[in-house]
Amino acid sequence: MTDARLRHGRASLALSFFVQGVTFALLVTRIPAIQDRYGISDGLLPVFLAAVPILAGVGSVVTEKVVARVRPRVVLRWAQPVVLLALLGVGAGSEVWEAALALGAFGLAVGALDASMNMMGVSLQRAYGRSIMLGFHAAYSLGGIAGASMAWAGAHWDLSLLVSYLPVVVVLLPVALAGSRWYVEGRHEDEGQGAAQGKAGSVSFKLLMPLCLVMSFAYIGDSTVSNWSAKYLQDVLGSSEQLSTVPYNVYMVTTLLGRAVGDFGVRRFGAVAVVRFGSVLAAAGFGVVAVAGGAWVGMLGFTMLGLGLCVIVPQTFAAAGRLFPGASDTAIARLNIFNYVGFLIGSPLVGALGDAWSYRGAMLVPMVLVLAMLVYAKSFGTEPARYGGGHERPRTADVG
Repeated sequence: MTDARLRHGRASLALSFFVQGVTFALLVTRIPAIQDRYGISDGLLPVFLAAVPILAGVGSVVTEKVVARVRPRVVLRWAQPVVLLALLGVGAGSEVWEAALALGAFGLAVGALDASMNMMGVSLQRAYGRSIMLGFHAAYSLGGIAGASMAWAGAHWDLSLLVSYLPVVVVLLPVALAGSRWYVEGRHEDEGQGAAQGKAGSVSFKLLMPLCLVMSFAYIGDSTVSNWSAKYLQDVLGSSEQLSTVPYNVYMVTTLLGRAVGDFGVRRFGAVAVVRFGSVLAAAGFGVVAVAGGAWVGMLGFTMLGLGLCVIVPQTFAAAGRLFPGASDTAIARLNIFNYVGFLIGSPLVGALGDAWSYRGAMLVPMVLVLAMLVYAKSFGTEPARYGGGHERPRTADVG
C-alpha cells in the first residue's frame, strides 16, 4: 500500500470520527426535547437512557464475532449509516414504541461503530509507526462541538427534532458513504479467516483488565462532567442558568485542544508519561471543582478535567492494540464494552452520592478513581521503541 493510500485512509477515518461526534451530540443534547416529543415520564427516562449504552455493549460484543469473518472497515461502512438513520428515526416518530425502536437501533449500531472505528485507528497507527490515535478522537471532539452547536440552534429557534435532524442526515449520510471508499487497515489482506477466528483465545482478560478499569474510570469522569457540571455550577456554586451551560462547552473545547496536540506529547514523552500527566491533571480538576468557592473557579476545574481526561481513552485503545498485536480487534471490542460500563455507572453514582451526602463530596469519588489510573499507567508502556522516535512518514503496509 502506498503512502498516499495510507493518508487517504487516515483522512477518511477521521471523517467518520467527526460524523459520529456530530451524530452523538445531536442525540444527547436534545434529550429533553425527545422526552417531551414522546411524553416519556421522568421515571421511564432513565430506562431509555440506560438501554442505549447497554445495547451498545451488545453491539461491541457482536462486532468481535463479526470481524472474525469480515474486515472492520466493512462493519464501519454499514454501521455509520444505520446510526444516522436511527437518529432520524428518533426525530420522526411520535409513539413511545417508535422511540424505543429507534434508540435500540442507535445503541446497537453505535457499539459496532465505536468498536470498528477504534480497531481501524489502532491498525492505521501500527502502519504509521507513530502515535496518531489522539488525532482521530480530536475529530470526534470537533464533531461533538459542531453537533452541540446545531442542537443549540435547533432549541433556540424552537425547531422540531425532525427539522433539526433531517438536514444533518441528508448531508452526512452520503458524505460518510463516499468517505468509506478510502477506508484502509494497516494489516495483511492475506490473513486467513481461520487465523482471525482463532484470535479470541489469545487475548488474556487478566492482562486486559487494567486497561478495562482505566476505560471505566475515564468514562465515569467524563459522564460526571456531561451530566452534572451545569447542575453543580447552578445549585452548588450559585451561578446563573446561562453561565451554568458554559462548563460543558469549555470541557469539549479543551478536549479538542488536548487531543489535537496529544499525539506530539506521546511521540516526545511516551504514552505512560502522557497518561500519568492526564490522570494527575484530571484528579486535580475534580479537586478544584470540589473546593471551589465560586462559579469561575469551578469552571477552571472543569477546564483542567477536559485537558486531563482527553488523552486517556485514545491511548487506552492504542495500548490494547500494542498489548495484543496479533489479536487487536478482539482486544479492542472487549475493551470498548467498558466505555459503556463507565457511562452507566458514572452519572447515577454521582447523583446518588449528591442526594445522600453532598455534591461537593460526590466529586471526590471520580477524583479518586481517576487518580487510581496512575496504578495502571505501566500497562500503557507496551509500545515498540519506534513510537517514541517521531517518524514523520508512514511505513508502507498491506491493505486490511
